Amino acid sequence: MSSLPIPNADAQAHSQQLALLIQDRISQYGGWLSFADFMQMVLYTPSLGYYSGGAKKFGVGGDFVTAPEISPLFAQAVANQVAQVLVETQGDVLELGAGSGKLAVDLLLSLQALNQLPSHYYILEVSAYLRQVQLETMQKSLPEALFERVAWLDTLPADFVGVMLGNEVLDAVPVHLVYKPAPADSQVLYERGVSFNGNFYWQDQPLTSGEIFDLANAHELPDDYLTEISPAAIGLISSLGSSLKHGAIMMVDYGFSAREYYHPQRNLGTLMCHYQHYAHVDPLIYVGLQDITAHVDFTSVADAGEHSGLELMGFCSQAQFLMNCGILEIMSQVSPQDMARYAPLAAAAQKLLSPAEMGDLFKVIALGKGLNQALIGFSSGDKSHTL
Repeated sequence: MSSLPIPNADAQAHSQQLALLIQDRISQYGGWLSFADFMQMVLYTPSLGYYSGGAKKFGVGGDFVTAPEISPLFAQAVANQVAQVLVETQGDVLELGAGSGKLAVDLLLSLQALNQLPSHYYILEVSAYLRQVQLETMQKSLPEALFERVAWLDTLPADFVGVMLGNEVLDAVPVHLVYKPAPADSQVLYERGVSFNGNFYWQDQPLTSGEIFDLANAHELPDDYLTEISPAAIGLISSLGSSLKHGAIMMVDYGFSAREYYHPQRNLGTLMCHYQHYAHVDPLIYVGLQDITAHVDFTSVADAGEHSGLELMGFCSQAQFLMNCGILEIMSQVSPQDMARYAPLAAAAQKLLSPAEMGDLFKVIALGKGLNQALIGFSSGDKSHTL
């Protein structure tokens, strides 16, 4: 990883504090920590984890750029889908992990323009640091009448009515790493975890029973194959299903159906790290300073939803979803002759829709309860049958 930027002294000191905590946890657990526990600590340890510390995450000066940061076009299109559900449910909006707050701002402004404002825009955010970022973003960008509708929650509400929304939430849920070695032996699986001997290093332990074993075995993994298993993502969807009384859950993220996710050629898994706009595959360095993500297995998301009493309402690429929600019509409101305004929109649409950018890799899945109408976001190009 010599090509990565070197953290400054303050960042290195911050990282070292977290590394010492992780070393203590490894010792407490007998010298080995599951990767899911490691990922949980490096991302979410209060004040030290990646999402809980103070470094800039989003946008040009951060480590990665999310769709809402690219352009208001994203939220303006999503708002048409949210509005459809709010018309039927007369409910509220709950955003999970609201990042910088940019999506919330643009959604509220767009819903106001559509005359479909919810009474409340709730945000469930585990990071105290990001809550503060969101608060400052909204105070600066929203009129007071809209800001007053925003409320932060510590736990999921009971009997929620309306739209639950998560953009790039599932990819940051901790995953377990499972390795099936060669030669073939259907009974041999290993869980890959983290140990410490002066540096963090990988260590495999036999996996012979339990939830991770059962979930991995369901996929008939090829030999010499490393992949991710995410019971936490399944648990999150189950919790959302229990919380939702009437409405829709919409999750936007990068990932695949199980058939693609566990394809024999994807033998190194999907784990990725992001540090100052550099992407790489070593999560054991720069602890607390870099993002760690895994692609989403949308089949397991759909299954978890259906087991929780939810109906699969649709699954398609981000490009298809945004086009179904009218992103091209929204763009057409600005004349191509007005290059100062149109050129940035065209560049943003290219990033959001192009198969070479976010258009195909990012998917949208919707799960519903008690809805009477098909969702407009899946009116064409629905790939639910692939799950």
